[in-house]
Amino acid sequence: MQGLSSRNLGYMKAFAEAWPEEPILQQAVAKLPWGHNVRLLDLVKKPEERLWYVEQAIQNGWSRNVLVMQIESGLYRRQGKAITNFQATLPQPQSDLAQQLIKDPYNFDFLTLAKEAQERDLERELLAHLRQFLIELGVGFAFVGSQVPLEVGG
Repeated sequence: MQGLSSRNLGYMKAFAEAWPEEPILQQAVAKLPWGHNVRLLDLVKKPEERLWYVEQAIQNGWSRNVLVMQIESGLYRRQGKAITNFQATLPQPQSDLAQQLIKDPYNFDFLTLAKEAQERDLERELLAHLRQFLIELGVGFAFVGSQVPLEVGG
């Protein structure tokens, strides 16, 4: 074979060590491009956390840049940590699903708001950074328009 740099061979060795169980290769990791796997090897050291990011990247169709952004923002540690009353008010498994959709805290570092910002300032900033905002919210959110009335259930 030709074209294998020592750096890439090092990543291949790290990849084999990071995923010693052969079944994982066919189930999840093999579904990601090599660049995704390299970033995971560089940025995530704990196997259970790495597997979580693999599954999320596949499920959500994250690009490599979005994957890196989610890792750097600590999404794994924030996911499903918000305080809610879902357990008391929703039946299983809906309560578990709803809980996993909520993060604590949401990371809006991409906004440039002062402490005395008003709601309209927040709205203006979120619209200006819509892509990052929707990525932070996660699966199941879409942008319909600004100040659009929605009728739900009549």
